Amino acid sequence: MIEFWLCAGLLLLTALAFLLIPVVRGRKLQTEEDRTALNVTLYQEHLQDLQAQHASGALNTEQLAGGRDEAARELLADTEGAQALPKRRSLGGKIPLIAALLMPLLGTGLYMHWGAIDDMERARIFAEQPKTLEEMTARLEAAVENDPKSAESWYFLGRTYMSQERAGDAATAFERAIDNAGREPELLGQWAQALYFAGDKQWTSQLQALTDEALKANPAEVTSLGLLGIAAYESGAFQQAIGHWQKLVAVLPADDPSSQAIQGGIERAREQLGLPAADAAGSTNAADAASASSPGITVRVALAAELQAKVQPGDSVFIFARAVSGPPMPLAVKRLTVADLPAEVSLSDSDAMMPQLKISGFEQVQLVARISRGGNATAGEWIGNGQPIASKTTELQQLLIDSADSKKP
Repeated sequence: MIEFWLCAGLLLLTALAFLLIPVVRGRKLQTEEDRTALNVTLYQEHLQDLQAQHASGALNTEQLAGGRDEAARELLADTEGAQALPKRRSLGGKIPLIAALLMPLLGTGLYMHWGAIDDMERARIFAEQPKTLEEMTARLEAAVENDPKSAESWYFLGRTYMSQERAGDAATAFERAIDNAGREPELLGQWAQALYFAGDKQWTSQLQALTDEALKANPAEVTSLGLLGIAAYESGAFQQAIGHWQKLVAVLPADDPSSQAIQGGIERAREQLGLPAADAAGSTNAADAASASSPGITVRVALAAELQAKVQPGDSVFIFARAVSGPPMPLAVKRLTVADLPAEVSLSDSDAMMPQLKISGFEQVQLVARISRGGNATAGEWIGNGQPIASKTTELQQLLIDSADSKKP
């Protein structure tokens, strides 16, 4: 910032110099003009004195002529080298001075309107990696102050506040993000979570409305599902907490580090209900027998030829079955990579994501295969959708991944 203003000052002084030089020169020329006018006046007075002496008889005609010639030579000597100047300076001589005075004001006004010093300063600050969480917070606060319409800055500021256990400030930041970006499900979930912890974990009608709105727009919105599980657990509704957390585990990527913590919460809720540990896996002898007797659905998954050059061998491939008439959560899921395609997989009750939701429990299911470079089972780059089929079918199903995924990450 200091370097910028020093450069600006030097440029301004240079411009002022070009404008003020004519003014200084004008003053010098005015001095010369005044001196020439004085010499002319003295010459005329001298001539009048010579004529008066001639009239009185003090000078003869020859002496009068000699005096005139001498006065003329003196006038020429005094005005030698003088420039031809106008008799009167007009307003045009003052224009450079007026322009010099107005130039700083005009330049400042134009820069304030079209300048980009704030963007330059912000880019310089964010080019350096923050060393502490406090420094990152300060940068984000400066970013939202410079650009209050940046939903992204408000969102990251809210996340930073939450990591500092400043839930009240985080709630304000997420609300501002929603004002600028719209009522996106993820933002609604983050706002509800911040309000919950800022309100000493007291569930309110506002929180219920926010989570309902988020899950209506996106049934797999993870923050809302996790928050509902926490609130239910804190209020002693352990069965509800298990239900919300099981839905959450079902939509998280297989390698998500939070899955283990959520599963631990499910285990604690089951303990509170007096359920044995074996029930946590959702299996009893009868259930195992039913699963074993269910042959499952075999599907061959392939990649369309036109997509071969657009994917990478390590991209994740999620193959799942979901109920045609039922909850949006997958009933069973298998995970491969693009390098494994084409491949045949079997989806059965033994692959159920939740014990109470199995393929055999629904008459019709739909097979879906999704390619996600980021490993997100709920949103990816490419997808293949099968037609509804009977859940008890034993015929080999064909599934082709050939379309862009509408749920992009």
